[in-house]
Amino acid sequence: MLESDAPALPKDAARHLKVLRPEEGERFELFDGKGAWRVYAHSGGVLSAVGAICREAGAAHPPLTLFACVTKGSRWDWTIEKATELGASRIVPVISDRTIVRIAHGEREAKRERWTRIAEDAARQSDARWIPDVLAPVSFRESLALVAGTTCFVGALVEPPARPILAEFALRRGECAAKEGGAAVFVGPEGDFTPEELAELLKVAHPVSLGPTVLRAETAAIFALGAIAAAMQARP
Repeated sequence: MLESDAPALPKDAARHLKVLRPEEGERFELFDGKGAWRVYAHSGGVLSAVGAICREAGAAHPPLTLFACVTKGSRWDWTIEKATELGASRIVPVISDRTIVRIAHGEREAKRERWTRIAEDAARQSDARWIPDVLAPVSFRESLALVAGTTCFVGALVEPPARPILAEFALRRGECAAKEGGAAVFVGPEGDFTPEELAELLKVAHPVSLGPTVLRAETAAIFALGAIAAAMQARP
């Protein structure tokens, strides 16, 4: 789309532009969700390029994945929206044994497409130039292979007690940078992981504390993701 001096906008973007009711000559920045953007002016009801395509040299940050068991209704939509705003590069929806939401295999691709649209809208609203890769829902077992490719932190009650998430990240910052999959956080369902699931997960992930209070699933996801995102942006 950015290669065109007068692009045809996707349906959702065109609707968004119409709602804005742009004035003649008003300028807009279009982006492709992969780090490239270009400035256009609105004139005669169409957009016309007024500059060249600009590109960031690389991702805005090292890869950061959110593994999260799907929560009910608008809570999950909210999680995707906020994860996009915080700079997640990938969102992996997980269906575990205690996940209340059940999604038939035949519906999973349609769900992925809808969730991707939510991420795109969130990126527009927050001026993010990168849109996370939102996967179709996977089973807990399927998620473990993806977790193994990252340095993953999971909020868990273990003995002895786990270190706070920022302290654990500080110890493993180099490991995060070295792994192709970067860093990740994993959040369980409303009813928590089963003991068997947690035991399997801790073979490929690191337990951390998310503080002294019990957080709701969607709160835990954004708290953990925000903590790691902030730490990754700070100098070691």
